[in-house]
Amino acid sequence: MANLSRPSEFVLVGFSSFGELQVLLYGPFLMLHLLAFLGNTIIIVMVIADTHLHTAMYFFLGNFSLLEILVTMTTVPRMLSDLLVPLKVISFTGCMVQFYFYFSLGSTSFLILADMALDRFVAICHPLRYGTLMSWAVCLQLAGAAWAAPFLVMVPTVLSRAHLSYCHGNVINHFFCDNAPLLQLSCSDTHLLEFWDFVMALAFVLSSFLVTLISYGYIVTTVLRMPSASSRQKAFSTCRSHLTLVFIGYSSTVFLYVRPGKAHSVEVNKIVALVTSVLTPFLNPFILTFRNETVRTVLRGQMQRLKGPHGAPL
Repeated sequence: MANLSRPSEFVLVGFSSFGELQVLLYGPFLMLHLLAFLGNTIIIVMVIADTHLHTAMYFFLGNFSLLEILVTMTTVPRMLSDLLVPLKVISFTGCMVQFYFYFSLGSTSFLILADMALDRFVAICHPLRYGTLMSWAVCLQLAGAAWAAPFLVMVPTVLSRAHLSYCHGNVINHFFCDNAPLLQLSCSDTHLLEFWDFVMALAFVLSSFLVTLISYGYIVTTVLRMPSASSRQKAFSTCRSHLTLVFIGYSSTVFLYVRPGKAHSVEVNKIVALVTSVLTPFLNPFILTFRNETVRTVLRGQMQRLKGPHGAPL
């Protein structure tokens, strides 16, 4: 009975429904993962190396890119290796660790997005006080809270999963240790845990979205009062990349997790989680560069320096 209540390992279904064809997914997924890692690393290096990006806005962008790298590292390498083996096994401890870091890092991402919204609000609505209100001390405090809070709150969450009775087998219908498939394996009463999950989703996802929504409400009101069209265009241009990240991040996560109960469509969740784990981190560096004039200018300058004064590589 002890072995049934706490299995020593879980079996991940992953993409076993594809049969032997699942190995064909390895190449495209690996390429997207490597490009996502490279793109987000370039953003981080640019933010650190170029003084033009030593502002609060790009400090938070650098944090967000780092989070994209770390979130994908918790799930994608394991998923890639599982595509090449017939039996996809993860230890019980490994599953709990993956669960902890995936949801802690994911929650931090939304708090960083809220910090970015606050930064744009101060920059546009209170430009004369921007240097004081968004000083480096304030930025470090906001980022520190965004990193620390989810990692602390997720400790009791993951411990509660570790002490559940898993009497409905040990096969997880997913490519990583997601919340809903784990709860579906439990024969314990999980109503309290489901309510706690919903509260956590409200605390981190919906509350950060509310901060973002209110911030942009004030931003839109302020921008519409600007006398010239060029001023309005310039103000909105600084928000485009952030708004795109907000739309992609919140739409997928609200669909996946901001719903009470464990009776979710696991197959649909698996597809959406795949998009957020592989495709979105790949797209984010392009969103940050193509929709941000300052980052594009810095990137062009770095490429020119690499080519040398006459266009030849150094």
